[in-house]
Amino acid sequence: MIRPFLTFIFLLTAILGYAQENLVTDIKINGTKRTKVQFLKKLIQVESGSVLDSVVMEEDMERLKRLPSISHAYFQVFSTAGGNHNVFYHIEENFTLIPFANLFSSSNDDFAFRIGLQEFNLLGRNITLGGFYQHDVFDSYGASIRAPFLFTNKLGLAFVYQNFTTLEPVFFDNTTADYKYNNEGFELLGLYEINFQNRVELGFSLFTEDYEYLEGATNPNVPQMLKVDKHLIKLIYNYDDISYFYQYLAGFRSTLNFQYVGSTDTALPEFLIGFNDFAYFARIGERGNWASRLRLGLASNVDTPFAPFTVDNNLNIRGVGNTIDRGTGAIVFNTEYRHTLIDKNWFVLQSNIFIDGGSWRNPGGGFGDFADSQNIRIYPGVGLRFMHKKIFNAIFRIDYGYGITKDASRGLVFGIGQYF
Repeated sequence: MIRPFLTFIFLLTAILGYAQENLVTDIKINGTKRTKVQFLKKLIQVESGSVLDSVVMEEDMERLKRLPSISHAYFQVFSTAGGNHNVFYHIEENFTLIPFANLFSSSNDDFAFRIGLQEFNLLGRNITLGGFYQHDVFDSYGASIRAPFLFTNKLGLAFVYQNFTTLEPVFFDNTTADYKYNNEGFELLGLYEINFQNRVELGFSLFTEDYEYLEGATNPNVPQMLKVDKHLIKLIYNYDDISYFYQYLAGFRSTLNFQYVGSTDTALPEFLIGFNDFAYFARIGERGNWASRLRLGLASNVDTPFAPFTVDNNLNIRGVGNTIDRGTGAIVFNTEYRHTLIDKNWFVLQSNIFIDGGSWRNPGGGFGDFADSQNIRIYPGVGLRFMHKKIFNAIFRIDYGYGITKDASRGLVFGIGQYF
């Protein structure tokens, strides 16, 4: 009876002794300039008194590198003779007050641009505050604030206001009419991080859509003036398992966006819309990165010229033009190979070879529309990326897409950030 008891005491003492020898005595974060250290300590899992675990520390590194204010992070562990461990997290900060500009044009479209300014690390707590001005035939503007860790290390809020006006082609009876389209409203979202890889956003929007006929075909069943108050309920679910090393990405990401849009006018009836973006990234050698995105989307199949999915340079097909078609369903696939040509301490020049392709379901049509050659677009192309490694999202891109399907166009697309 005594021997089993002594054995138990010995094992318990050994386990406790091992645990005590592998505890973190202190953790320090070095390299911060504007980001608050206490804010970062709120996000990471390792703390004084916790068990030393390299897997947890690696996860902390990935969490930190996803923050707009941090370009790179790594850790060091220093152990003393007494079995104590001091952990040092080293970070490299980004410059986060960023002007941006998106320029877009094609052989058949007017020149358009969007400019703005964003601060991605407001108050040193990775709060994003920004505004934009856009000229796309008409003038538009908006502002937004996003604070994902406003209340806790998992819970935050986002708010957006916009007054958005564009020239929108409307398609019906195999003809086209041009409308002045205005969308003014606001959106409020609650942001919640379930765990390191999964997060959700849930909220609502109140806005007014205004369509004013300018020129082109007419139809008695298609109103020439339309102003409708709408409301929207939105759910976004994001799964992110991507590892970051400066401009290189590796891993998988899935983003589901589901919306209910209510309306006060049957001319723009209520509808449901949902789409999922699947993205996959792989490192190819030391300087290559393969990136792919698949978007699958469906909306209520209402036979209306104001269908929600659009074919557009800046959304899905580079070189196709600015809003050249609409549909109630979409299948879009983008794949590209990015190769780093120059990689200096702060500057990166990256080349890009891509193929964008997609198809749409016509409003009121069937799933067979996806296979209709009239709805299929395929655009290969090439591009360049000019990057600053110490400024968040400081990627100036220029792409040239050339259509190879029927009645295709070609054109340049400029922008800030990777296309996807």
